Amino acid sequence: MVLPVPFPLKPMLAKANDGIPTGDWIFEPKWDGFRCLVFRDGDEIQLGSRNERPLTRYFPELLDPLRAALPERCVVDGEIVVAVGDRLDFDALGQRIHPAESRVNMLAEQTPAAFVAFDVVALDDRALLDVPFAERRALLEQAITPGAQVHLTPTTTDRDVAADWFRRVEGAGLDGLIAKDPVSTYQPDKRILRKVKHQRTADCVAAGFRWHKDGKGVGSILLGIHAGTPDEPGDLRHVGVSASFTAKRRAELVDELEPYVIDPASGEFADHPWSSWYEAEAHETGQLPGAPNRWNSQRDQSWIPLRTERVVEVGYTIMTSGRFRGTTRFVRWRPDKEPHQCTYDQLDVVEPMAFADVLTPPGG
Repeated sequence: MVLPVPFPLKPMLAKANDGIPTGDWIFEPKWDGFRCLVFRDGDEIQLGSRNERPLTRYFPELLDPLRAALPERCVVDGEIVVAVGDRLDFDALGQRIHPAESRVNMLAEQTPAAFVAFDVVALDDRALLDVPFAERRALLEQAITPGAQVHLTPTTTDRDVAADWFRRVEGAGLDGLIAKDPVSTYQPDKRILRKVKHQRTADCVAAGFRWHKDGKGVGSILLGIHAGTPDEPGDLRHVGVSASFTAKRRAELVDELEPYVIDPASGEFADHPWSSWYEAEAHETGQLPGAPNRWNSQRDQSWIPLRTERVVEVGYTIMTSGRFRGTTRFVRWRPDKEPHQCTYDQLDVVEPMAFADVLTPPGG
């Protein structure tokens, strides 16, 4: 593969922005998938991740559609997504990162992925790193032939349209907006773009924790939300973790959580709502505490159970398939709240929107 921009390449990144920026910007929906740079030289295609790792073997069903949609020699930036029904499903996408080729092929048929293009880094023998984004976007529109599995993200310069997207596209499984400076060049691994996400809070049950990798404090708190109502709370479901504490805070949390620690070898642990998750067969989905990490098989996923008596308020941006996307932000303990009050009905309900409708540009 001989291209003016060699494989692999770290993509240009975005930094968080407080609200939708004003001024001269080009806005796009923010796709919730795997960032991917597509390198094509004739029939040869390589898919590169945000961390310069190859993704090609995990998405074999994309190769022919990409050959049909993209120029013969190019480097295109975009996002790999999986839609289940009318909505993007990040959990289904995550299942694709699997060592067994047979399973990858099975999932490629059952839940085929799509690629959403939003930038171009090279065309033919020309590198476009120093070309302003507005010009790169025009070149991308001319170069791509969208199809059933390869799409071109819509854009707008109208802030009111962008605000409407921000409000509605979450219903299709997207997670906000991206704002791009029309005159900005493509700067790999630099946070040049702006991202706007929803900022929300939720009350959760602190049901366990993991030690920090240095062994000197709490690395993350395991969060639970009841499936029922405050009157009939039902099962306590694992919804994610709160992490990213300072060293000082990690040490403080050890003391704060110590009175609630349960010995997994004790009889008391049998009453913990997640006691069965210490068994290997409970982890086929890879989503429960203690499950192997699909990105890093050497990562210690063991956890310490806690009495489900403390409520913690956390900040989050989006919840998909009943779980927080990404790590939540610890806000405060809520001694004024009872664990049975931590139910899904406290969360925002987003009006559904079809994935295909997001791809429709302003004005149709």
